[in-house]
Amino acid sequence: MVTGKRIVIKEALQLKDFGSEIVVKGWVRTRRGNKNVAFIALNDGTIIHNIQVVVDLSVISEEILKPVTTGSCIAVKGQLVASVGQGQTVEIQAKEIEVYGTADPDTYPLQKKGHSLEFLREIAYLRPRTNTFGAVLRIRHAMAFAIHQFFNDKGYYYLHTPIITGSDCEGAGAMFQVTTMNLNQLPKTQEGEIDYNEDFFGKMTSLTVSGQLEGELGALALSGIYTFGPTFRAENSNTPRHLAEFWMIEPEVAFNDIIDNMDLAEDFLKYLIAYALKNCMDDLKFLNEMYDKELIERLQFVVDNQFERLPYTKGVEILIASGQKFEFPVQWGIDLQSEHERYLVEKHFKKPVILTDYPKDIKAFYMKQNEDGKTVRAMDVLFPRIGEIIGGSQREEDYDKLKNRIEEMHLPVKDLWWYLDTRKFGTAPHSGFGLGFERLILFVTGMGNIRDVIPFPRTPKNAEF
Repeated sequence: MVTGKRIVIKEALQLKDFGSEIVVKGWVRTRRGNKNVAFIALNDGTIIHNIQVVVDLSVISEEILKPVTTGSCIAVKGQLVASVGQGQTVEIQAKEIEVYGTADPDTYPLQKKGHSLEFLREIAYLRPRTNTFGAVLRIRHAMAFAIHQFFNDKGYYYLHTPIITGSDCEGAGAMFQVTTMNLNQLPKTQEGEIDYNEDFFGKMTSLTVSGQLEGELGALALSGIYTFGPTFRAENSNTPRHLAEFWMIEPEVAFNDIIDNMDLAEDFLKYLIAYALKNCMDDLKFLNEMYDKELIERLQFVVDNQFERLPYTKGVEILIASGQKFEFPVQWGIDLQSEHERYLVEKHFKKPVILTDYPKDIKAFYMKQNEDGKTVRAMDVLFPRIGEIIGGSQREEDYDKLKNRIEEMHLPVKDLWWYLDTRKFGTAPHSGFGLGFERLILFVTGMGNIRDVIPFPRTPKNAEF
């Protein structure tokens, strides 16, 4: 049995005290060798690089090594030595090996290299062991940490908004219903409708699509808050950009107008990308080499350049005048598609773009109305390859305008009474936005499908793992 304090491989690769005895543990990536010596590439997930374990077969018998195959989990005690091979500075000369778990070479799905991303989605329970998904998950962690650090340093407060809600923030209706009622024997009213008085909450409830509305309540008491949690959309979308379950970051800030909101969004994105470049370079280099040769260059470009800011109307004029043939024709009043957004970013301005002042009819009820009566103080941040990465607005603080807009859009005022009340009791200008966490990870990793930047994707007909 191998004894001694474990050193994670990330730290072991930095050690210089050659000759010392160390213990490492992890999963075997490869094993090769001859009748005299074996070479084991060991990885524990703390870094993309493996540590090489050199096994002298006169010290450790072939019988002990027999179950040490790709995918098996082992502990190694040995001497740290300078590596004579290329690609690593240190290696371990093994003295003891203990096998924790074997992996049958005939059935272990990751026995060979070069599996497609589509195949790996079918074995999502194992794909974190690959270089690709190890890199993605470490970057995902780093971005989550950086998000909290950014807002904490600005004095904002992390607000936990409810996952179960009785209101639809977006007004789109694509929500997952939550109920404890027996679906085979639903209680009915005299009119024949479902009687939600019999349900757990006494009303119809769903999984949240956004923490924004509750976040505004926090901002109107604590000045600056942010949410960071799971959100759910029951859209039957099987595109590379949609998930049924995803994470959102939503700051809400009292006394911020639309300009302040744009400044915050730009500072936020630049901070996160700069953090990735500083702290995740090994993983970024791997992804740059394997998936997106321009990844690191594009990340640095975003950090180094000011975002272009212009009204939606000007953006539409540019698109119409471009002569570009789009799949979806452009005219004032449409909700811009990804192809339109990417044209503005990648071909026209060649930098991130913030579009503002969208038509009122294509935006949500809570956005502050402009004096022209046609547009609202909305803002979308557009990125290369992604299109919209942030959507936000200055919120409507006027009670009458907000109530009228809710009624115009045929939304249930009775479910939003508490939201309206904040405009009656100490209303204030305030703004906020939402950043889809997986959209951010798509951009930072250079991956092409949003299902590959979340550990266990939830999509139509897919909730396996």
